[in-house]
Amino acid sequence: MSSSPRLATAAQRRRPHHPPPSSVAYLCATIALLALVAAAFSRAIAPRFPHPPATRRCRPDAEGSWSAGVFLGDSPFTLKPIEHWGISNDEGAAWPVANPAVTCADVVEAGFPSSFVANPFLFLQGDAIYMFFETKNSITSQGDIAAAVSKDAGATWQQLGVVLDEEWHLSYPYVFSYNDMIYMMPESSKHGDLRLYRALDFPLTWKLEKVLMDKPLVDSVIINFQGSYWLIGSDLSSYGAKQNGELSIWYSSSPLAPWNPHRHNPIRSVDNRSSFRNGGRPFIYDGNLYRIGKHSGGVSGHSVRIFRVEILTANEYKEVEVPFVIDKPLKDQNAWNGARSHHLDVQWLQSSQLWIGVMDGDRVPSRDSVHRLTIGYMLYGVTLVLVLLLGGLIGAIKCMLPLRWCAPQNEKRDHFFHAKQQFFLQYKLSSLISSLNKLGSLVGGRINYRTWKGRVYVAVLILFLAFLTCLGTHYIYDGSGAEGPYPVKGRYSQFTLLTMTYDARLWNLKMFVEHYSKCASVREIVVVWNKGQPPVQNELKSAVPVRVRVEDKNTLNNRFNIDKEIRTRAVMELDDDIMMPCDDLERGFKVWREHPDRIVGFYPRLAEGTPLEYRNERYARQQGGYNMILTGAAFMDHGLAFKRYWSKKAEVGRKTVDSFFNCEDVLLNFLFANASSMGTVEYVKPAWAIDMSKFSGVAISRNTQAHYHVRSKCLAQFSEIYGNLTAKMFFSSRGDDWDV
Repeated sequence: MSSSPRLATAAQRRRPHHPPPSSVAYLCATIALLALVAAAFSRAIAPRFPHPPATRRCRPDAEGSWSAGVFLGDSPFTLKPIEHWGISNDEGAAWPVANPAVTCADVVEAGFPSSFVANPFLFLQGDAIYMFFETKNSITSQGDIAAAVSKDAGATWQQLGVVLDEEWHLSYPYVFSYNDMIYMMPESSKHGDLRLYRALDFPLTWKLEKVLMDKPLVDSVIINFQGSYWLIGSDLSSYGAKQNGELSIWYSSSPLAPWNPHRHNPIRSVDNRSSFRNGGRPFIYDGNLYRIGKHSGGVSGHSVRIFRVEILTANEYKEVEVPFVIDKPLKDQNAWNGARSHHLDVQWLQSSQLWIGVMDGDRVPSRDSVHRLTIGYMLYGVTLVLVLLLGGLIGAIKCMLPLRWCAPQNEKRDHFFHAKQQFFLQYKLSSLISSLNKLGSLVGGRINYRTWKGRVYVAVLILFLAFLTCLGTHYIYDGSGAEGPYPVKGRYSQFTLLTMTYDARLWNLKMFVEHYSKCASVREIVVVWNKGQPPVQNELKSAVPVRVRVEDKNTLNNRFNIDKEIRTRAVMELDDDIMMPCDDLERGFKVWREHPDRIVGFYPRLAEGTPLEYRNERYARQQGGYNMILTGAAFMDHGLAFKRYWSKKAEVGRKTVDSFFNCEDVLLNFLFANASSMGTVEYVKPAWAIDMSKFSGVAISRNTQAHYHVRSKCLAQFSEIYGNLTAKMFFSSRGDDWDV
């Protein structure tokens, strides 16, 4: 017996509505696409972490990514970072030695978990320079005191690990000597007092000597001046004390004797952003006493200031600020101290007749990690809402809330008030559900994605969703957004970026210089100008010095001209039309420092066959190996590489380069391979790279097939002169997977 048409229609109305299968598939595809884009983007932009210990870098926590750097100068007021002095190191390829000198990664290498290092103090003992600093334990989130030692005037540091660990937070490890004993007075304000420790086995073992004061003093120092000892610090025990805006003084005949308060304590007391809180050890220069203060711009401060103490007595104190300038890095967050610094300690080095200073610095603003996570998850939330909205617009999702959620209950109520209150709440909930259902009806099926116009709308929405997903991924997984250097054996260095160009590619050069000058390890950019009117200095916006070297002759051999003005061992040869992230350069630089006798670069090629044929990266991957690296994006030891290129043996090869106006990088690969039976090239895969010549139309090798044909000719000639080039170095040979 069949149902009537009317009954069938009613039954159909009672059935749940299912969106068309194509709509559901479309929405699922949208979500899957966004997930794939996010995964790919996070892999491309996020630092490769965790790395093996040798590649580990400090990642910012809620308080930043503080580290310590070394400065040298003829006076405390003319300090320059250690890389300015061109100090080399025979171990590895640390030439010049560069800041930061000590990071949390160094403490981790010593076997202790660490988030950052800050508040460094020096102690000189013979030829040894000891550095004591606060290291934040990444597990307990508590400050401990660690130490390092240098025996080469601050160029390199050996980590000694944590030397003082209490149950409470420690920082500001002020170390001094008195009566042939060595003492440390760290800040322990969290414990409510100021403690003095004595070294039992310097610098590793310390014992509590005495409690100097039952006050929570912060950033305290003791100085012997004009026959008395002066204790200067910020007292937080008084009501309404301002941590950064107050300063108090006590005096005594001995660091161990009772301390008498200054008559006018607190001697300085103003707003929280003042420089009255100590920012390091006071020092004496030209007979004058100077106090270092930290200028607060947030949680830990932005900069240091120096004050000359004009009057210091038991009843009076007067100081005036004096000019003090440390070159501010122009690389912003890519510089180890690009965001802020708040501590300085200076000492006179008798051995070098120079002043040495240690300063802490941070790459990221305070609370940056929390801020970025918040933004990232907010963007994810907006994306999710928009995905649901898109599903409603194309009819894949039907957001209708059942009214039974607010249906009256049949339970008996003893009190009329409760029943009335329940009715009111049900009425409000019913109104809200009705409003949401009306909104859902307005949204549902508004876009017909089967028409070309609807497909355009959907495509635009999907692109916008992908953009929000990528942006959220960037904020969550890319840390601070800063691209810092990678240490090798706990040390950092710098390299010179060299590019060759001419007048038709000036617009490329401007973008090139502005982008790469902000990379952390770039010290200088050298522009080899082959043809046309060179740019004037102010045309190139750069965070590092730029030197334009104008050549007399337009030849590709100019790329490897011996240049005695280059002040680093490493040179990165990079075509001006190649754009890649700074992190790729930093990874390549690290690999080169591990193998300074090789050409390390980002574009592998394979020469094989009889006669030899020039093959691209795709073919090389299919064959499982490469034996050449293009020097259009490669690191090398310029002293080694340029000398080989301009040797008598390479003269015939240079003539071949001039005749073809090509193959200068092929020639250099042959010269390296001919000089060693070991591996001479090393490949590092870039996260991404863009060839800007495709947009400018001024590329030398626009016809790829013709370009490869010429290079195959070069291979034939060079193999007759310098021997065959067939030994392969395989992909996936690095433990860090940087060549995958």
